Amino acid sequence: QVQLVESGGGAVQPGGSLRLSCAASGVIFSANSMGWYRRVPGKQREWVATVTGAGGTYYADSVKGRFAISRDSATSTVYLQMNSLKHEYTAVYLCHGLGTNSWGQGTQVTVSS
Repeated sequence: QVQLVESGGGAVQPGGSLRLSCAASGVIFSANSMGWYRRVPGKQREWVATVTGAGGTYYADSVKGRFAISRDSATSTVYLQMNSLKHEYTAVYLCHGLGTNSWGQGTQVTVSS
């Protein structure tokens, strides 16, 4: 059974940084592309970033240059480093395993002054 567990969310002021983590279990981590999405009440879930099994990275235009996705195969963890945060980045951030279409429960990020 695949499990994805996010952590690292919280409240931060505009311009601040956070690092999200997603620990994966029950999956061959190195073979799977992993991604981050975010969800705001009343809006569609939005793709944020993806890291492939080979380490290639892709970003939504809205976060390019501010966010960095990475993975550690030794610990089966994917990270999302978020810098220069803006109010509009407030959302629940969810981890996604592409190959298994698995989702974590999400971690809340609130950007507020």
